[in-house]
Amino acid sequence: MGGVERRNFNPKGLAPPLGPYVHAVRVSGGDMVFVSGCISTDENGRIVGPGDVAAQTRRTMENLRACLAEAGAEMSDVVKITNFVLDARDYPQIAPVRAEFLTEPFPASSMVEVKGFMFPGLLIETEAIAVIGAGAGG
Repeated sequence: MGGVERRNFNPKGLAPPLGPYVHAVRVSGGDMVFVSGCISTDENGRIVGPGDVAAQTRRTMENLRACLAEAGAEMSDVVKITNFVLDARDYPQIAPVRAEFLTEPFPASSMVEVKGFMFPGLLIETEAIAVIGAGAGG
């Protein structure tokens, strides 16, 4: 069985990415991990960082990292990440926190503004797809 091969693409004619992501990722081989929407809650289900989108982003990314680790993957194995936010104008506060967790090779990424979340007080939810071995160490 062959190893995992990953290629990132930022096609000519498209504006360069505005943050830690690429326009497209192609991966062959490897086991896939699909992570449900992670939110900013602690182990008891309490919201971490009420009213603070940067704090909520940090906890959401920590929870995402924990899910990946439990499945045998790392943050660098993420090939697609989707952020759902209440207010897209929060991006300048979200991006630096995401950059703490997402390193080269960057994943494909989307950010979607939504009307609300299942639990009042949440400002962001993040889901991801990873391919074990697709990261820099893979």
